[in-house]
Amino acid sequence: MGLLLDSFWRALAYCLQPRVILLSLLPLVLVVSLTAGLFWLFWDDALVSLRSWLSDWALLDSLYRWLESVSLGHLRTVLDPLLLIMLVLPLVILLSLLAVAWLVTPAVVKRVAARRFPQLAEEQGGSFWGSVGQSLGSALLALLALVLSLPLWLIPPLVIVLPPLIWGWLTSRVMVYDTLALHASRAEREQLMQRHRYPLLAIGVVAGYMGAAPGLIWAVGAMAVVLAPLLVPLAIWIYTFVFIFASLWFTHYGLAALAALRQEPLAAPVRVLPEPEADVSTPPHA
Repeated sequence: MGLLLDSFWRALAYCLQPRVILLSLLPLVLVVSLTAGLFWLFWDDALVSLRSWLSDWALLDSLYRWLESVSLGHLRTVLDPLLLIMLVLPLVILLSLLAVAWLVTPAVVKRVAARRFPQLAEEQGGSFWGSVGQSLGSALLALLALVLSLPLWLIPPLVIVLPPLIWGWLTSRVMVYDTLALHASRAEREQLMQRHRYPLLAIGVVAGYMGAAPGLIWAVGAMAVVLAPLLVPLAIWIYTFVFIFASLWFTHYGLAALAALRQEPLAAPVRVLPEPEADVSTPPHA
């Protein structure tokens, strides 16, 4: 627990450094550009397809009639765009996570290592392509888990538990590899992931709950759709900065745990002494 809290406060302090704030702009510009391009190319077609799909739902038809009965029929025009934005958000979150992992985390690791662990040897147990494979494989599993767990989100307690757990697991899987790729060997990384699996998962889950904050932006309904050109970049920046904070937290924790692991004394080998040979020069007494 001491290492977990110590690395938390150190990560929080690093987030206030101007260099780290500047680093957050790179994935922000990239993800905002990709998101704006996708919205510009596919928004109209996606909205038409979504409305056609939702028109077959009798439950939504009842909802629309109820809105009209309470003089809120104008909200019908914003429900479909708002729902489409909510469906796109997981992809935006995933893009933000991957952008931070691939573009920012290597610089974060080098900065923390140079300041706190200059004597820590670089075993280079990971690579960029290993990071890509690890990230994409884990992302596919997380998206599958999100889709399969959707029916459970209708149960009130689970809707605030399952998504952060899934995003926390994904963040942990991606960040642990990237933060230890340069300094830890493969054996050391696997040993640290086994020994510290619960604290590492806890860091990811906390980041998952922090990442839920941008979702509150879309709870304002019609205003969220009207202000989407401003709110979407704001939400992406929050996601980006949350993942940068998580990257710093994983880095401080992982490198400190790696340094402690290398300082552990190796178990001394057990030396078996040979049995004394019998003295055959003196005959045994009768």
